[in-house]
Amino acid sequence: MPELPEVEVVKQSLEKYILNKKLLKIIVKNKRLRYPVPDNISKKLANLKINIVKRISKYLVIGFKNELFLIIHLGMSGTLHLIRTRNNSQNTNLSFYHSKNLPKKHNHVLFNFNNFSIIFNDPRRFGFIKLIIGNINLKNYFSKLGPEPFDKNFNFKYIKEYFFKKNKNIKNTIIDQKFISGIGNIYASEILNYSKINPFKNSGKISNNEIEKIIFYTKKVLKLSIKRGGTTINNFLSINGRQGSYQKEFRVYDKENKSCKNKLCLGTIIKVNISNRSTYMCNICQK
Repeated sequence: MPELPEVEVVKQSLEKYILNKKLLKIIVKNKRLRYPVPDNISKKLANLKINIVKRISKYLVIGFKNELFLIIHLGMSGTLHLIRTRNNSQNTNLSFYHSKNLPKKHNHVLFNFNNFSIIFNDPRRFGFIKLIIGNINLKNYFSKLGPEPFDKNFNFKYIKEYFFKKNKNIKNTIIDQKFISGIGNIYASEILNYSKINPFKNSGKISNNEIEKIIFYTKKVLKLSIKRGGTTINNFLSINGRQGSYQKEFRVYDKENKSCKNKLCLGTIIKVNISNRSTYMCNICQK
């Protein structure tokens, strides 16, 4: 599933092409996604100009006038493809993994603009498209999410109070979207290795110094990943021919039996299982 950096890269691609453009029509070929695509979606949004393209946590939010908002979640396998009417480009994928070109199957929803279309493809259909009406309803929809990693509210005081008497391991706390939004399995392992924290450690026993490390390295890891174009899986090339490269800088994720990259550490990366998720850690500096 895409995490914050990957969705941010998709958002930046979308913003470049659709901001201030008029959405002419929406064609729904298959409404049976994780949640059914609303029947009135094209009627509500046809011929409206897009005035907002943003990311909230792992969600894409596209805004129109009259407080109409389209929420897109890519799920496990969703991708967005840009098809130009007058240019048969080989690279269509606005997203970060799977085929760099438009697949022949599972093209469920088409967003038609003048001279191009954005196509939502999702083989597993775990992604979804929702229509939200009203700023208050949009705010309420995301009300259960924790602060974003770059938000001023993600600070020492907030974390200290959240961790107080928390009886849950730190790995599961970091990927809990109610604590902090946007982080998943890959980046949690990276952040904890940078911080030299054992992923099994009880959150309620995290020290003040470790809290400071979590704040610092969370921002560092995510900023670097966004800068590198996110984590590429299965040879993704964006429509600009750009490949995400953060996976080349993984310190622990999918690095089992490799040497730990922390300074002066002679440890080895091991793979452990936490709540049925593969977690990678150093056997020495993360004891």
